[in-house]
Amino acid sequence: MRDRPHWSYSAINQYLRCPLQYFFQRVLGLPSRTTASGLILGSAVHAALAHYHRRLQLKEEIQANGVLETFRETWADRETHENIVFKDGDTRDDSIGQGVQLLETYLKQPPPTGIVAVEQEILAPLYNSHGEYLENPLLAITDLIKVEDGTLTVNEFKTSGRAYSESDVTTSLQPTCYGHAVHETYGKEAAIEYTILVKTKTPKVQRLKTARTPKDFARLGDLVQTVEKAVNVGVFYPVENAMNCSGCSFRHQCREWGTRPAREEALVEIQLPAEAVACSQN
Repeated sequence: MRDRPHWSYSAINQYLRCPLQYFFQRVLGLPSRTTASGLILGSAVHAALAHYHRRLQLKEEIQANGVLETFRETWADRETHENIVFKDGDTRDDSIGQGVQLLETYLKQPPPTGIVAVEQEILAPLYNSHGEYLENPLLAITDLIKVEDGTLTVNEFKTSGRAYSESDVTTSLQPTCYGHAVHETYGKEAAIEYTILVKTKTPKVQRLKTARTPKDFARLGDLVQTVEKAVNVGVFYPVENAMNCSGCSFRHQCREWGTRPAREEALVEIQLPAEAVACSQN
């Protein structure tokens, strides 16, 4: 499924956030030298939650130790292959302990019921507001799909240092991507629920719901079509701010951007195949 050229929420969002970072990572294919500890934490927590939800779906015995062990194994595997960078004052043990606390807090919540799918990969066609289908589809990997009280719901899990606001989910592109993918697959509009594991001193679980309509899905197609045109003609530029630049693996290349030697060096380092731009959408 992933071999076919496609778009994903992460690719679309990365271009919107910083087109130059998109260029370095997805067009040139430059390797990432570091990974922020928060990303590793989120990935390991997601793996543990998937383990838990699959057990629920299969009606198998669930042991908290098994869920926590999945978290630790995922962290150790990422740690082996990546250079993890911690925020000032944070340590490896602190991060792992925080992940364990988040999971323990979630496991105390009433378990979801009516689970339909866990970590389902969906390849869905995209169309614009004129009803025209785009050449490349959207790949979405949903954390959890369930039916509760007759309502089809897409559940997205997040780890965050702060509680979300209503506008965070109302304006986010991710629910639009997932809502569209599920609508194309199941033939009905789905509610979207965010479950946020908040990394406060005393961890808490926050739940927020939102919804998307076919009009939102057509607008998504318009957006992807515009981003695709920009990528195809080589519109790449830096968007520098604290959120984008903190921990960015391509900071050196970014600071050299715009000078001929830096661009030549990057192009020599990675020989781009003819289909590079098409593959960059993954």
